[in-house]
Amino acid sequence: MPIILDDIYGSPNVGVYGFSNETICVVPLGLSPKKIERFHNCLNADVFECSIGGSAVLGALVTGNSQGILVPHTIRDYEMKRMKKATNLKIQTLQSKWTALGNLILANDYGAVVDPRLPDQIIDRISKTLQVEAVKGEVYGLPFVGSLVVATNKGAIAHPKITEEEKEKIQEILQVPVSVGTVNGGVPYPRSGLLANSSGAIAGNLTSGPELMEISQTMGL
Repeated sequence: MPIILDDIYGSPNVGVYGFSNETICVVPLGLSPKKIERFHNCLNADVFECSIGGSAVLGALVTGNSQGILVPHTIRDYEMKRMKKATNLKIQTLQSKWTALGNLILANDYGAVVDPRLPDQIIDRISKTLQVEAVKGEVYGLPFVGSLVVATNKGAIAHPKITEEEKEKIQEILQVPVSVGTVNGGVPYPRSGLLANSSGAIAGNLTSGPELMEISQTMGL
């Protein structure tokens, strides 16, 4: 089951609500056991439910790779305990005025591209936690790179308006091929409708056949 169509809370924006890396998939509270099992089987990853600061939009708030997870300072003590109980990965809180870390940071196990507005000390913390080089970058001239690209250790799907220079930079940093694509029938923000790792991908249930083909080919699924 390398790629499937699904939803979270009835929404096709699965990437807004969830986060995945090679070993874990974080989803909001209240999903059915059947859906959790389906996500587990697709991604070959441990799936656990949580919230961040009482919010369900985990995909916008959380990011990371196989070495660590980055969470905003709005995470509550009981939420941190729940997350630490579910995974042995290092979990690092970033003390920044920006909390939508999933939108600001694009990472895989080989590198990270980050919002140029982030201060150097935060970028250094990102690099140390994820154990990769973190480099400032943009997509389509926009700073919120995490919302504009979905990357795994096999490939990346980017906003259709990414420039060739931006594309080459991301390919160099993440060490994977980058292709352009949309989700959910033409939405140009791939992260909003896609959860993926090297084992599989979950696309929003409005994603078309041609979009699925591009995702599958680019990510080697």
